Amino acid sequence: MQHLRVPACNPAMMLTLIVIAVVSGALLAGAAWGLYGKLGRKTEGFVVALAGGALLLSVVSELIEPSIERSSVMVAMLGVLAGAVTFAGIDYLIDEKWGGQSGGGLLAAITLDGVPENLALGVALIGAQPLEVAALAGSILLSNLPEAAGSARDMAGSGESRGRIMLLWAGTALLLSAAALIGNLALEGVSEHVLAAIRCFAAGAVVASLATEVFPKAYREDHNLAGVATALGVVLAFGLGALGGS
Repeated sequence: MQHLRVPACNPAMMLTLIVIAVVSGALLAGAAWGLYGKLGRKTEGFVVALAGGALLLSVVSELIEPSIERSSVMVAMLGVLAGAVTFAGIDYLIDEKWGGQSGGGLLAAITLDGVPENLALGVALIGAQPLEVAALAGSILLSNLPEAAGSARDMAGSGESRGRIMLLWAGTALLLSAAALIGNLALEGVSEHVLAAIRCFAAGAVVASLATEVFPKAYREDHNLAGVATALGVVLAFGLGALGGS
């Protein structure tokens, strides 16, 4: 009698799924923190600046630099510029249509921030072990917590119920997880030039979001320590990068 053979689970894929789930799940944890916990403005500003510094370094070291090494400087430059311009254009439309401080606008804005980050994470994980992109994954996780917390709190202030807000954030987490999985599965096997362009496009969008959303907010909420927190974020990303390279 012939026995059916169940395919063995791929440990690398399991680790990739765990990384994606934890990073996106930080959105739900952050939303719960903002709705049910206590989040001081200075604390939020400090953590936002910390995450911004970590993200700034990690997109350069884990997205742009590898793209230059595997493709070309021109592809990287064009990708970064295209990502930044696209982010700025969509961000402008969000502000005009929903209003930057409305519940819908806040949710759309963080989704806009999160899609390129998670797409980049999925692409960066292609052919790599999760620890090799530890700085990028840790930076995205760190940025998700205060962004979701602050946005969920502001949505509650605009009249949304807590239950509806958590459902919205659950949907956002699923969307961003899908972006990471698409980046990891659908793009596997494409040429290094295409991957480089996608990595740098995502990096450009992240850099634009840092300049327009993250660092201004961090300075507004905690201007005395925003610079120190940003530097600490850079140091943290250095440490995570060294962990992945060891």
